Amino acid sequence: MAFHVPEKFRLGQGQWATTKNDGNNGIFLYMYCGYPLRIIASDGGEWEHVSVSLPNRTPTWKEMCKVKDLFWDKEDCVVQYHPAEKDYVNNHPYCLHLWRPISGGLRIPPSILVGYAGMSAADAEKLAKGIK
Repeated sequence: MAFHVPEKFRLGQGQWATTKNDGNNGIFLYMYCGYPLRIIASDGGEWEHVSVSLPNRTPTWKEMCKVKDLFWDKEDCVVQYHPAEKDYVNNHPYCLHLWRPISGGLRIPPSILVGYAGMSAADAEKLAKGIK
């Protein structure tokens, strides 16, 4: 289980350029389904972190999943936090973040609290329609 950066997408030119010498810290540009995902990665302050933004909309769930898989292994769990309102920071209107403590130790709720593993979307829709 490891945090790793996709070097081939590292921004290597201009004012914000970084190199492999910067480790897991830098800016990355990843084209996904025709959209430019701008990603800032860091691993300081006891956290592994990426921020993901687009110029004119918030990243989708599918895009965030792709970024998660670029920077972490499949078996790693990362989270998006919704902090207390007093702690909100919003420097970009279309940016989302993924976090994982370097020490590990994230508590993960049982999957049954989310839904039934293996249930099709069609069956879930039928179940939802039965709720009055």
